[in-house]
Amino acid sequence: MPRNATSPPHGAGSTRVAAGRRALFGALASGHRWLQHGARALSPAAPRPSPPQSRTLPSQAQLRPPAHAPRCSTAPAAPGGCDVRWAPWRTRRAGRSRRTARGPAASRRAGPPLARDAPTRSCALPAPPARTRVALLDIDICGPSIPKMMGLEGEQVHQSGSGWSPVYVEENLSVMSVGFLLSSPDDAVIWRGPKKNGLIKQFLRDVDWGEIDYLIIDTPPGTSDEHLSIVQYLGASHVDGAVIITTPQEVSLQDVRKEINFCHKVKLPIIGVVENMSGFICPKCKNESQIFPPTTGGAEKMCQNLNVSLLGKVPLDPQIGKSCDKGQSFLSEAPESPATASYRNIIQRIQEYCDLQHTQEEKII
Repeated sequence: MPRNATSPPHGAGSTRVAAGRRALFGALASGHRWLQHGARALSPAAPRPSPPQSRTLPSQAQLRPPAHAPRCSTAPAAPGGCDVRWAPWRTRRAGRSRRTARGPAASRRAGPPLARDAPTRSCALPAPPARTRVALLDIDICGPSIPKMMGLEGEQVHQSGSGWSPVYVEENLSVMSVGFLLSSPDDAVIWRGPKKNGLIKQFLRDVDWGEIDYLIIDTPPGTSDEHLSIVQYLGASHVDGAVIITTPQEVSLQDVRKEINFCHKVKLPIIGVVENMSGFICPKCKNESQIFPPTTGGAEKMCQNLNVSLLGKVPLDPQIGKSCDKGQSFLSEAPESPATASYRNIIQRIQEYCDLQHTQEEKII
């Protein structure tokens, strides 16, 4: 790196050390500026300068670099589908304080993959009349299932002067996942914490989401590297909170209690808990059966004990699994299902929570 011409002369060794420190602090500062002023930096009217050519993906044999392609000024057309769901940030347009988005900071999950990921996907599906603009970031590095559930397998990430372009399901729904960077969906990502953290930081810093209203961050179950990284990197931004997904069994609830405790320790607000696979309603007789009996009272009892909101219960429906496997919208495929009504009620409660937080913050500003 060339030495600043205006700086006093130093030895060659000290010059290299100082230059290296400037580069490190500059990179960290640019990441924080992206989070705090992302809406302004990513606005089509004021495109970001081209990133340095040295900025590349973390080295991994299975990862493929983003294809270099020009970025359209408007959201590109995408495969069929319609998604809008809850998110961690929400666009701010009040005075000088503007952020890319705010909303439910992350969805934290416990239970089998379908029980964990299906609510995240389904809550992004019903687009309201206002055409809410939603971005979905999948930071489940080792088990990225969002591309499959969203019908985006085989899609690639493109790179332009303004950053990485996410994959669009619909004009108002964009997705980013490590699954788009794998040469095969069967490839395993065998990484330790530092590499995971580096990719998560790159997703937050380099993805050009454009103007969005909500950003949903889908996390793996547990309280490990991915969760710590996302809380740390978003510390300077407003995060409305976390939505925690569980199933009725005590084995799942034990993990959820740990995740709630994690949120309290890192001062991450909790929007509420969703109980998935909560009973089965027969499509013919309409009677409800408990496939997974809540032996300790289920999520409802847990929420009462821990003073956390229960956002809703989603009953079992075989069509949910079929829709996820085919990458289709369950809410469109089964509009009369009791699970669809539960999803819509959960979405409404999350949006009301985020709107209330946004209104209170507006008053403070």
